[in-house]
Amino acid sequence: MNQDRIEGSWAQFKGKVKEQWGKLTDDDLDIIVGQRDQLLGRIQERHGIARDEAEKQLEAFQERNPTGFFERY
Repeated sequence: MNQDRIEGSWAQFKGKVKEQWGKLTDDDLDIIVGQRDQLLGRIQERHGIARDEAEKQLEAFQERNPTGFFERY
């Protein structure tokens, strides 16, 4: 997969993440760049929830948005 497609996929995914967890900033998401653990940590931090809850939310989000982003990149 070429760099343009990867960047485009991440931009699209990033928009969906921001819809779900509105307290995450562009800077947060630029730092995450497809790293699932980083995303979990930022969700916990910005939304003040436990890791278990963040994990549940992220799993539900991935089921609704089956991009497979974390598995591919």
